[in-house]
Amino acid sequence: MHDYDLLVVGSANADLVTAVERRPAAGETVLGSDLAVHPGGKGANQAVAAARLGARTALLARVGDDAYGRLLLDSQRSAGVDTVGVLVGGAPTGVALITVDPSGDNSIVVAPGANSRLTPEDVRAAGSLFQAARVVSVQLEIPLDTVAEVVRALPAETRLVLNPSPPAPLPHEVLAACDPLVVNEHEARVVLRGAGADVPDAPEEWAKGLLALGPRSVVVTLGGDGALVAGPDGMARVPSVTVDAVDTTGAGDAFTAALAWRLGAGEGLESAARYAAKVGALAVTRAGAQVSYPSGPEVAAL
Repeated sequence: MHDYDLLVVGSANADLVTAVERRPAAGETVLGSDLAVHPGGKGANQAVAAARLGARTALLARVGDDAYGRLLLDSQRSAGVDTVGVLVGGAPTGVALITVDPSGDNSIVVAPGANSRLTPEDVRAAGSLFQAARVVSVQLEIPLDTVAEVVRALPAETRLVLNPSPPAPLPHEVLAACDPLVVNEHEARVVLRGAGADVPDAPEEWAKGLLALGPRSVVVTLGGDGALVAGPDGMARVPSVTVDAVDTTGAGDAFTAALAWRLGAGEGLESAARYAAKVGALAVTRAGAQVSYPSGPEVAAL
């Protein structure tokens, strides 16, 4: 019935990465390593991560008619992603400027470029992709009006996974469609504050507060402490997988893609999150975003 296990609607960026001994303070200049250029962007990352795991995946995004756009298209096709929904032109390809410190933590500044030109009209024109997908995953590196149009385009039987990153207050229409809403600590706090809700200290309380805003389920990622899942069946902690972190860039995208795929395959929220935690853990053991994503057999071996 469905041609795709997962349709990702989102951003496609060129990641410009440099390693630093420490990230600069305000007004400070630090020296970094030679610049590395990788295909990235939250949408493109999720599509590659899911395809490498074995999901039948399509991407709806926009890139520029430039070298970075060609890099991104090549990366998607190499991973097995269907790029029929990738639109070309309208603005230069988006770029992410990334610094990575010795612990593997990163800081990122995104210049949206063509991502900001992915419009509600583009979503409406891609109706056949939505009809063909079991699950749709979306993030906030594209305009919020476009995300809202994704919600309106969802067929009744298609599940929506949303990672509100970079975080912003969300309209009720979008929140009510999330199953799950996937957030880290910072994103949870921004969404709660944006809705005028209290921001408690405990992750369990964040999850309760977020569920009260309308999502059908919530996943809170907690870094080295694993994740918390919450929904109609209750709440549970999912442990992390201990690895030696090299670079955390794109690990959250790998987690969300794996979670979305496994949910579409019929797994429960906790089981899907346990699988996703393995995928995210493997992703941080290698430098870069898309180039770090594991295959299905690699996850099984872990």
